Amino acid sequence: MKYDVKVQNLSKEFQIYRKAPGLKGSIKSLFKREYSTIKAVDDVSFNIERGEFVGFIGPNGAGKTTTLKSLSGLLYPSSGKVSVLGYTPWERNREFLKKIALVMGQKNQLWWDLPAMDSFLMNKEIYEISDDQFYGKLDDLIDLLDLGSVVNIPVRKLSLGQRMKCELLSSLLHSPQVLFLDEPTIGLDVVMQKKLRTFFKEYNKTSETTIILTSHYMDDVKELCKRVIIIDDGKLLYDGSIANLIRQHAQYKTISFVSSKRIMKEDLERVGEIVTLDDVNGVIKVERDLVPNVSAKLLKDFSVEDLNIDEMSLDDVIREIFTKS
Repeated sequence: MKYDVKVQNLSKEFQIYRKAPGLKGSIKSLFKREYSTIKAVDDVSFNIERGEFVGFIGPNGAGKTTTLKSLSGLLYPSSGKVSVLGYTPWERNREFLKKIALVMGQKNQLWWDLPAMDSFLMNKEIYEISDDQFYGKLDDLIDLLDLGSVVNIPVRKLSLGQRMKCELLSSLLHSPQVLFLDEPTIGLDVVMQKKLRTFFKEYNKTSETTIILTSHYMDDVKELCKRVIIIDDGKLLYDGSIANLIRQHAQYKTISFVSSKRIMKEDLERVGEIVTLDDVNGVIKVERDLVPNVSAKLLKDFSVEDLNIDEMSLDDVIREIFTKS
Protein backbone atom coordinates (compact mmCIF):
# COMPACT_ATOMS: atom_id res chain seq x y z
CA MET A 1 0.00 0.00 0.00
CA LYS A 2 1.45 3.38 -1.08
CA TYR A 3 1.16 6.18 1.45
CA ASP A 4 1.83 9.74 0.32
CA VAL A 5 1.46 11.11 3.85
CA LYS A 6 2.68 9.46 7.05
CA VAL A 7 2.23 11.17 10.42
CA GLN A 8 3.47 9.58 13.63
CA ASN A 9 2.97 11.13 17.09
CA LEU A 10 2.98 14.69 15.75
CA SER A 11 2.93 17.42 18.42
CA LYS A 12 3.34 21.17 18.18
CA GLU A 13 3.61 23.56 21.13
CA PHE A 14 3.60 27.36 21.18
CA GLN A 15 4.79 29.75 23.87
CA ILE A 16 2.11 32.41 24.41
CA TYR A 17 2.92 35.73 26.11
CA ARG A 18 0.40 36.76 28.75
CA LYS A 19 0.16 40.30 30.16
CA ALA A 20 -1.96 41.54 33.03
CA PRO A 21 -4.32 44.39 32.03
CA GLY A 22 -3.70 48.06 32.70
CA LEU A 23 -0.65 50.25 33.34
CA LYS A 24 0.55 48.12 36.24
CA GLY A 25 0.55 45.03 34.06
CA SER A 26 2.46 46.85 31.30
CA ILE A 27 5.16 48.05 33.71
CA LYS A 28 5.50 44.61 35.27
CA SER A 29 5.91 43.03 31.82
CA LEU A 30 8.93 45.26 31.15
CA PHE A 31 10.85 43.41 33.87
CA LYS A 32 9.25 39.98 33.87
CA ARG A 33 7.32 38.39 31.05
CA GLU A 34 4.97 35.52 31.73
CA TYR A 35 4.43 32.79 29.18
CA SER A 36 2.18 29.76 28.98
CA THR A 37 2.52 26.70 26.76
CA ILE A 38 -0.27 25.90 24.30
CA LYS A 39 -0.36 22.45 22.71
CA ALA A 40 -1.86 23.09 19.28
CA VAL A 41 -1.34 19.50 18.11
CA ASP A 42 -1.06 16.67 20.62
CA ASP A 43 0.33 13.24 19.61
CA VAL A 44 -1.56 12.90 16.31
CA SER A 45 -0.93 9.93 13.99
CA PHE A 46 -2.47 8.95 10.62
CA ASN A 47 -1.54 7.77 7.10
CA ILE A 48 -3.05 8.84 3.77
CA GLU A 49 -2.89 6.72 0.63
CA ARG A 50 -2.03 8.04 -2.81
CA GLY A 51 -5.05 9.58 -4.52
CA GLU A 52 -7.19 9.80 -1.35
CA PHE A 53 -9.42 12.80 -0.72
CA VAL A 54 -9.54 13.18 3.06
CA GLY A 55 -11.56 15.65 5.12
CA PHE A 56 -9.66 17.09 8.10
CA ILE A 57 -12.22 18.73 10.36
CA GLY A 58 -12.53 20.29 13.78
CA PRO A 59 -13.73 23.46 15.53
CA ASN A 60 -11.82 26.74 15.50
CA GLY A 61 -8.48 26.35 17.29
CA ALA A 62 -8.56 22.54 17.06
CA GLY A 63 -5.14 22.32 15.38
CA LYS A 64 -6.15 21.75 11.74
CA THR A 65 -4.15 24.57 10.15
CA THR A 66 -1.16 23.90 12.42
CA THR A 67 -1.14 20.29 11.20
CA LEU A 68 -1.35 21.33 7.54
CA LYS A 69 1.47 23.83 8.02
CA SER A 70 3.60 21.08 9.57
CA LEU A 71 2.82 18.74 6.65
CA SER A 72 3.68 21.42 4.11
CA GLY A 73 6.91 22.42 5.88
CA LEU A 74 5.87 25.87 7.12
CA LEU A 75 6.16 24.83 10.77
CA TYR A 76 8.74 22.74 12.59
CA PRO A 77 6.94 20.36 15.00
CA SER A 78 7.85 20.03 18.67
CA SER A 79 8.02 16.23 18.36
CA GLY A 80 6.97 13.36 16.11
CA LYS A 81 7.73 12.17 12.61
CA VAL A 82 6.18 13.28 9.32
CA SER A 83 6.83 12.01 5.81
CA VAL A 84 5.18 13.51 2.72
CA LEU A 85 6.09 11.82 -0.58
CA GLY A 86 9.11 10.39 1.22
CA TYR A 87 10.42 13.82 2.29
CA THR A 88 10.63 15.44 5.71
CA PRO A 89 8.58 18.62 5.08
CA TRP A 90 10.42 21.11 7.31
CA GLU A 91 13.73 20.35 5.58
CA ARG A 92 12.20 22.34 2.67
CA ASN A 93 13.84 20.18 0.01
CA ARG A 94 13.55 21.85 -3.40
CA GLU A 95 12.12 18.75 -5.09
CA PHE A 96 9.59 18.33 -2.28
CA LEU A 97 8.32 21.90 -2.69
CA LYS A 98 7.77 21.27 -6.39
CA LYS A 99 5.47 18.35 -5.59
CA ILE A 100 3.06 19.97 -3.10
CA ALA A 101 0.70 22.95 -2.95
CA LEU A 102 -1.03 24.68 -0.04
CA VAL A 103 -4.15 26.73 -0.75
CA MET A 104 -5.46 28.81 2.14
CA GLY A 105 -8.85 30.45 1.67
CA GLN A 106 -7.87 33.45 3.78
CA LYS A 107 -4.42 34.06 2.25
CA ASN A 108 -3.53 35.52 -1.14
CA GLN A 109 -0.54 34.60 -3.26
CA LEU A 110 -1.49 36.57 -6.38
CA TRP A 111 -0.10 40.05 -7.05
CA TRP A 112 -2.96 42.39 -6.12
CA ASP A 113 -2.44 45.12 -8.75
CA LEU A 114 -1.40 42.84 -11.63
CA PRO A 115 -3.47 40.51 -13.81
CA ALA A 116 -3.56 36.93 -12.53
CA MET A 117 -1.75 35.86 -15.70
CA ASP A 118 1.39 37.69 -14.51
CA SER A 119 1.39 35.64 -11.29
CA PHE A 120 0.91 32.45 -13.34
CA LEU A 121 3.95 33.32 -15.46
CA MET A 122 5.99 34.03 -12.33
CA ASN A 123 5.06 30.61 -10.92
CA LYS A 124 6.11 29.06 -14.22
CA GLU A 125 9.65 30.34 -13.60
CA ILE A 126 9.66 29.52 -9.89
CA TYR A 127 8.67 25.90 -10.49
CA GLU A 128 10.75 25.63 -13.68
CA ILE A 129 7.81 24.44 -15.78
CA SER A 130 8.47 23.91 -19.49
CA ASP A 131 6.50 25.95 -22.03
CA ASP A 132 4.61 22.91 -23.37
CA GLN A 133 3.64 21.71 -19.90
CA PHE A 134 2.74 25.19 -18.66
CA TYR A 135 0.50 26.29 -21.52
CA GLY A 136 -1.15 22.88 -21.82
CA LYS A 137 -1.95 22.82 -18.08
CA LEU A 138 -3.00 26.49 -18.13
CA ASP A 139 -5.50 25.95 -20.93
CA ASP A 140 -6.98 22.87 -19.21
CA LEU A 141 -7.39 24.66 -15.87
CA ILE A 142 -8.83 27.80 -17.46
CA ASP A 143 -11.48 25.63 -19.15
CA LEU A 144 -12.23 23.64 -15.97
CA LEU A 145 -12.51 26.75 -13.82
CA ASP A 146 -14.17 28.93 -16.47
CA LEU A 147 -11.59 31.72 -16.15
CA GLY A 148 -11.02 32.66 -19.79
CA SER A 149 -12.50 36.14 -19.40
CA VAL A 150 -10.73 37.17 -16.16
CA VAL A 151 -7.07 36.07 -16.22
CA ASN A 152 -5.95 39.34 -17.83
CA ILE A 153 -7.85 41.60 -15.41
CA PRO A 154 -6.05 43.04 -12.33
CA VAL A 155 -6.68 40.78 -9.33
CA ARG A 156 -8.07 43.62 -7.18
CA LYS A 157 -10.96 44.04 -9.64
CA LEU A 158 -12.04 40.39 -9.48
CA SER A 159 -14.84 39.05 -7.31
CA LEU A 160 -14.02 36.84 -4.33
CA GLY A 161 -15.05 33.72 -6.24
CA GLN A 162 -12.97 34.65 -9.28
CA ARG A 163 -9.93 35.37 -7.08
CA MET A 164 -10.31 32.04 -5.30
CA LYS A 165 -10.41 30.17 -8.61
CA CYS A 166 -7.32 32.06 -9.81
CA GLU A 167 -5.56 31.13 -6.54
CA LEU A 168 -6.37 27.50 -7.22
CA LEU A 169 -5.17 27.69 -10.80
CA SER A 170 -1.90 29.26 -9.68
CA SER A 171 -1.34 26.46 -7.14
CA LEU A 172 -2.06 23.66 -9.62
CA LEU A 173 0.09 24.78 -12.57
CA HIS A 174 3.04 22.65 -11.44
CA SER A 175 0.81 19.55 -11.07
CA PRO A 176 1.37 18.91 -7.34
CA GLN A 177 1.13 15.30 -6.16
CA VAL A 178 -0.19 16.40 -2.76
CA LEU A 179 -2.64 19.30 -2.36
CA PHE A 180 -3.49 20.87 1.00
CA LEU A 181 -6.76 22.84 0.97
CA ASP A 182 -7.40 25.00 4.03
CA GLU A 183 -10.93 26.46 3.96
CA PRO A 184 -10.92 26.91 0.16
CA THR A 185 -14.63 27.87 -0.03
CA ILE A 186 -14.75 30.26 2.93
CA GLY A 187 -16.78 33.38 2.22
CA LEU A 188 -18.10 32.12 -1.13
CA ASP A 189 -21.79 31.95 -2.02
CA VAL A 190 -23.51 28.59 -2.37
CA VAL A 191 -23.32 28.62 -6.18
CA MET A 192 -19.56 29.22 -6.19
CA GLN A 193 -19.05 26.62 -3.44
CA LYS A 194 -20.85 24.07 -5.60
CA LYS A 195 -18.73 24.93 -8.65
CA LEU A 196 -15.50 24.54 -6.70
CA ARG A 197 -16.62 21.24 -5.19
CA THR A 198 -17.36 19.94 -8.68
CA PHE A 199 -13.90 21.08 -9.80
CA PHE A 200 -12.12 19.45 -6.83
CA LYS A 201 -13.94 16.18 -7.41
CA GLU A 202 -13.08 16.11 -11.11
CA TYR A 203 -9.48 17.18 -10.53
CA ASN A 204 -8.91 14.48 -7.90
CA LYS A 205 -10.40 11.85 -10.21
CA THR A 206 -8.41 12.77 -13.32
CA SER A 207 -5.05 13.65 -11.72
CA GLU A 208 -5.04 11.13 -8.82
CA THR A 209 -3.72 13.92 -6.61
CA THR A 210 -3.75 13.24 -2.86
CA ILE A 211 -5.89 15.97 -1.27
CA ILE A 212 -6.37 16.96 2.37
CA LEU A 213 -9.27 19.34 2.92
CA THR A 214 -10.12 21.39 6.00
CA SER A 215 -13.51 23.08 5.98
CA HIS A 216 -16.24 24.25 8.32
CA TYR A 217 -18.79 23.59 5.56
CA MET A 218 -19.92 19.99 5.99
CA ASP A 219 -21.34 20.04 2.45
CA ASP A 220 -17.74 20.25 1.21
CA VAL A 221 -16.78 17.22 3.27
CA LYS A 222 -19.87 15.15 2.44
CA GLU A 223 -19.58 15.65 -1.31
CA LEU A 224 -15.82 15.25 -1.65
CA CYS A 225 -14.52 12.90 1.06
CA LYS A 226 -15.22 9.27 1.89
CA ARG A 227 -12.85 9.45 4.86
CA VAL A 228 -12.65 12.07 7.61
CA ILE A 229 -10.12 12.78 10.32
CA ILE A 230 -11.58 14.69 13.28
CA ILE A 231 -9.36 16.70 15.59
CA ASP A 232 -10.30 18.75 18.65
CA ASP A 233 -8.08 20.51 21.17
CA GLY A 234 -5.10 19.13 19.24
CA LYS A 235 -6.12 15.49 19.78
CA LEU A 236 -7.30 12.97 17.20
CA LEU A 237 -10.92 11.99 17.91
CA TYR A 238 -11.83 9.93 14.84
CA ASP A 239 -10.27 8.55 11.66
CA GLY A 240 -12.48 6.58 9.29
CA SER A 241 -15.36 6.70 6.82
CA ILE A 242 -18.26 9.13 7.09
CA ALA A 243 -20.70 6.20 7.00
CA ASN A 244 -19.05 4.57 10.03
CA LEU A 245 -18.91 7.91 11.82
CA ILE A 246 -22.67 8.33 11.52
CA ARG A 247 -23.34 4.71 12.56
CA GLN A 248 -21.10 5.02 15.62
CA HIS A 249 -22.11 8.46 16.85
CA ALA A 250 -25.63 9.10 15.55
CA GLN A 251 -27.66 7.83 18.48
CA TYR A 252 -30.90 9.14 17.00
CA LYS A 253 -32.83 9.18 13.76
CA THR A 254 -35.48 11.69 12.77
CA ILE A 255 -38.94 10.66 11.62
CA SER A 256 -40.90 13.20 9.59
CA PHE A 257 -44.54 12.53 8.78
CA VAL A 258 -47.81 13.99 7.52
CA SER A 259 -51.12 13.09 9.16
CA SER A 260 -54.65 13.41 7.83
CA LYS A 261 -55.78 14.74 11.22
CA ARG A 262 -54.52 17.48 13.54
CA ILE A 263 -51.79 16.24 15.91
CA MET A 264 -51.87 17.18 19.58
CA LYS A 265 -48.51 18.11 21.09
CA GLU A 266 -49.04 16.15 24.31
CA ASP A 267 -49.87 12.98 22.34
CA LEU A 268 -46.78 13.26 20.17
CA GLU A 269 -44.49 13.93 23.15
CA ARG A 270 -45.31 10.44 24.42
CA VAL A 271 -43.88 8.96 21.21
CA GLY A 272 -40.62 10.89 20.76
CA GLU A 273 -38.78 14.18 21.18
CA ILE A 274 -40.53 16.81 19.06
CA VAL A 275 -38.29 18.69 16.64
CA THR A 276 -41.07 20.54 14.80
CA LEU A 277 -44.86 20.31 14.84
CA ASP A 278 -47.21 22.26 12.59
CA ASP A 279 -50.80 21.03 12.77
CA VAL A 280 -50.61 17.88 10.61
CA ASN A 281 -46.85 17.94 9.87
CA GLY A 282 -44.38 16.70 12.45
CA VAL A 283 -40.74 15.76 12.93
CA ILE A 284 -39.55 13.80 15.97
CA LYS A 285 -36.19 12.53 17.16
CA VAL A 286 -36.06 8.87 18.19
CA GLU A 287 -33.33 6.56 19.48
CA ARG A 288 -32.09 4.28 16.70
CA ASP A 289 -33.25 1.05 18.34
CA LEU A 290 -36.76 2.38 18.85
CA VAL A 291 -37.35 3.56 15.28
CA PRO A 292 -39.27 0.44 14.05
CA ASN A 293 -41.66 0.46 17.04
CA VAL A 294 -42.21 4.22 16.94
CA SER A 295 -42.83 4.16 13.18
CA ALA A 296 -45.44 1.43 13.63
CA LYS A 297 -47.12 3.40 16.43
CA LEU A 298 -47.25 6.56 14.32
CA LEU A 299 -48.86 4.70 11.43
CA LYS A 300 -51.39 3.09 13.77
CA ASP A 301 -52.34 5.93 16.13
CA PHE A 302 -51.85 9.17 14.18
CA SER A 303 -53.55 8.58 10.81
CA VAL A 304 -50.18 9.07 9.07
CA GLU A 305 -50.37 9.39 5.28
CA ASP A 306 -46.66 9.85 4.59
CA LEU A 307 -43.59 9.00 6.67
CA ASN A 308 -39.84 9.41 6.15
CA ILE A 309 -36.91 8.21 8.30
CA ASP A 310 -33.58 10.05 8.13
CA GLU A 311 -30.16 9.65 9.70
CA MET A 312 -28.79 12.56 11.71
CA SER A 313 -27.04 15.04 9.45
CA LEU A 314 -23.25 15.08 9.42
CA ASP A 315 -23.42 18.60 10.91
CA ASP A 316 -25.41 17.30 13.88
CA VAL A 317 -23.11 14.32 14.40
CA ILE A 318 -20.01 16.52 14.38
CA ARG A 319 -21.68 19.00 16.73
CA GLU A 320 -22.46 16.21 19.22
CA ILE A 321 -18.89 14.88 19.05
CA PHE A 322 -17.43 18.32 19.75
CA THR A 323 -19.91 18.97 22.55
CA LYS A 324 -18.98 15.69 24.27
CA SER A 325 -15.24 16.23 23.80
